[in-house]
Amino acid sequence: MPDPSTTVLALLGLAGLSAGFVDAVVGGGGLIQLPALLIGLPAAAPVNILATNKLAGICGTTVSSATYYRRIRPDPRTFGPLMACAFAGSVGGALVGSHLSSSAFEPIVLVVLVVVGSYVLVRPTLGETTVLRFGRTRHLWTAMATGLAIGFYDGALGPGTGSFFVISLVGLLGYSFLEASAKARLANWATNLAALCVFVPQGAVLWKVGLMMGAGNLLGGYLGARTAVARGAGFVRVFFIVVVSAFVVRIGGDVFGVW
Repeated sequence: MPDPSTTVLALLGLAGLSAGFVDAVVGGGGLIQLPALLIGLPAAAPVNILATNKLAGICGTTVSSATYYRRIRPDPRTFGPLMACAFAGSVGGALVGSHLSSSAFEPIVLVVLVVVGSYVLVRPTLGETTVLRFGRTRHLWTAMATGLAIGFYDGALGPGTGSFFVISLVGLLGYSFLEASAKARLANWATNLAALCVFVPQGAVLWKVGLMMGAGNLLGGYLGARTAVARGAGFVRVFFIVVVSAFVVRIGGDVFGVW
C-alpha cells in the first residue's frame, strides 16, 4: 500500500482528535475513526484498518481512563473483573478479525453505524444516579459476561464499543452515566491492548498513520474526559449524531454503489 499523503494524514489526525473527544464523553469514537480510516486508506486490507484503529484508540483510552480514575474513583471490585474479561474476549475477537474478508467489512461497519447511531438519537434520559440492580454475586457475573461479549466484538470489529459498554453498565447494572463512562473507558483500554497483542506480532499496524491518529486521539481523550466530568455529555450528543450520520451516507454510498 502506498504511503498516504500529508493531507490525508492531517485529516486522519483530526478524525482521531474528534474520535478521542467523543469516545471519552459518550463512547463510540470508533464510529468516527474506523470509517475515516476506510475512506482515507481505500487500498488498505481490513486487518490493517482494524490494527491501526486499535493503536490510535489506545492512546485516547489511556489518557481518558487515567483522567476518569483520578476524578471519579470507580470501584475496582467491578472494573477489575470487567477489564479482565474484556481483555480475554478481545483476544478472541482479534483472532477472528484477522481473517475478516474485505467484502464483509464495509457492510458490517454500515450496520453498526446505523444501529448505534439510531440508538443514540432516540435514547431516553437515564443514568442520572447509580441504583445497582443486582446483589454482589449476580452483579459481578453480569459485569464479567458484559466484558467478555463486548470485548469479543471490539477485537473483531470495534466501532461503538465504548457506547456498548456505557449502555450495558447503565441499562443492565444500574450505574450512573458518569460512573459507567469511567468504567467503560477502563474496559475499552483493556480491549484495545488485547487486540494489539494479536495484531502487532502479525505486522498489521500501519505505524505512521496510527501514531498520527493516536496523537489526536490522546488530546481528544484528555479534553473529552475533563469536559464529561465537568459538564456531562449532553452537548456532545448533537455533534456525535451529525458525524455518524455523515459517515452513514459516505459508507452507505460505497456499499450500494452510489459513488
